[in-house]
Amino acid sequence: MSDASRPLILLTNDDGIRSPGLWAAAEALSAVGYVTVAAPREQSTGMGRSMPTTSDGAIHQEQVSVGGKTWTVYAVGGTPAQAVQHAIFELTPRKPDLVVAGINYGENLTTGISVSGTVGAAMEGAVFGIPSLAVSQETDSSYFLSYSKEIDFGPAGYFTAYFARLLLAWPGAPDVHVLDVNVPLGATPQTPWRITRLSHRKYYVPIAPQRERLDQPGTVGYKVSMPEGVEEDSDVHALRLDRLVSVTPLSLDSTSRVDRADLTAQLRRLAGPD
Repeated sequence: MSDASRPLILLTNDDGIRSPGLWAAAEALSAVGYVTVAAPREQSTGMGRSMPTTSDGAIHQEQVSVGGKTWTVYAVGGTPAQAVQHAIFELTPRKPDLVVAGINYGENLTTGISVSGTVGAAMEGAVFGIPSLAVSQETDSSYFLSYSKEIDFGPAGYFTAYFARLLLAWPGAPDVHVLDVNVPLGATPQTPWRITRLSHRKYYVPIAPQRERLDQPGTVGYKVSMPEGVEEDSDVHALRLDRLVSVTPLSLDSTSRVDRADLTAQLRRLAGPD
């Protein structure tokens, strides 16, 4: 099969163009389709789906060895979501058949995924009407911003290709735009997977800046905290307690599933007579 007739896969991440997790995904996906790699030039963890006007948008070709082969890849001066935009508009010969973001250093779980550049990039792919996949590898938090070679991305690479094949073959569903896949530490290709939902418990807990004066530099940090009473059908329960691969279907539609007529009645009662 020629490259032109193979599925076209756009691969990006939020850890940056030099991340070993990105190259593990590239190698795994090369068996599934023709892979174009366009990733942020810099480490872009925590960017969500942001579109800062300060991004320069410059694109530089780089040569990287992946699986014993030399790849031409693209380092983009922008966020993960912006890398997806530039790739679709300027780098791929046609509209990709699939967008993959990852493999991320660290798990992306719970309603806090809106912070994730990995998930944000996949969401941006979905905005273009492309099936999209976000893949993250559970690690100790000390590895989150690293390019450590100590992390074994082999099993996560397996599941990246596994779910890529499924998405390419699946006709889709009306309210499923992204699959958020989280692979537990110590997984193997034989590890079972489970369809889950986002936990409503707080997993990444913010930490207040430590400083004496407000005009001193200080950033809000975070810590990983395993929540109590985590929901049995959630992503956290599957990954952290059952040690399964968590697969959470995500929707671009952030509208609450509340009964709108009932909400209207409640608010009108509170508002009182005009």
